[in-house]
Amino acid sequence: MKKSLTGAAAAATPTRPVDRRGPRGVPAGVKTFSYRRDTVSRVWTFCTVIMTRAALKTRGMLAAITAGLTPLLCHAHALDEQLDCKSSAHSFVAALLDDRYIDPNPMRVEANSVNVFRPVRGSDLTAFGYRVYAVLGYQHDDEMFRQGSGQPVGDSAYGVVIFGPSETVEARARQAGSDAAIRPVVPLVLTAVFCNGH
Repeated sequence: MKKSLTGAAAAATPTRPVDRRGPRGVPAGVKTFSYRRDTVSRVWTFCTVIMTRAALKTRGMLAAITAGLTPLLCHAHALDEQLDCKSSAHSFVAALLDDRYIDPNPMRVEANSVNVFRPVRGSDLTAFGYRVYAVLGYQHDDEMFRQGSGQPVGDSAYGVVIFGPSETVEARARQAGSDAAIRPVVPLVLTAVFCNGH
């Protein structure tokens, strides 16, 4: 019969720990709340970083759009007078080409022969207080303009596409004495101002 160990000998003898796991397999005595709180804190920090980055990107996009929509007051070449629809496409576009405000090569030619010219960097063209996105023009039998694949829009037509809501653009155009056609290209963002028939 084995003798039982007592005193210091019993304390020094290693014993096999009793496995007392809870219903989820977590050892007894472990503070699961601290673990969960730490995990939630890390997840919240991660989400905050992601949300902040997304917010900054959104703010950057809104700032870019707002920059186009905000009326320009300084360092801009205004085309308001030329958009009174009393000129010709040749005169309108030729002046901008001579002053190097637009690229001489159209970035697009519509089927109706309307040539779409891009303003050069730093030109700061405006119309009725809004930045110009593109300059439009076509004149029959004029080497300045390329012919489209369809029926030409007319003998002479010109205009611009600007960053601005159509209602506000039309109100300013009428106030300036222009009878140009005003058409939304992208609602609330891009508007076409077009003179046709002169």
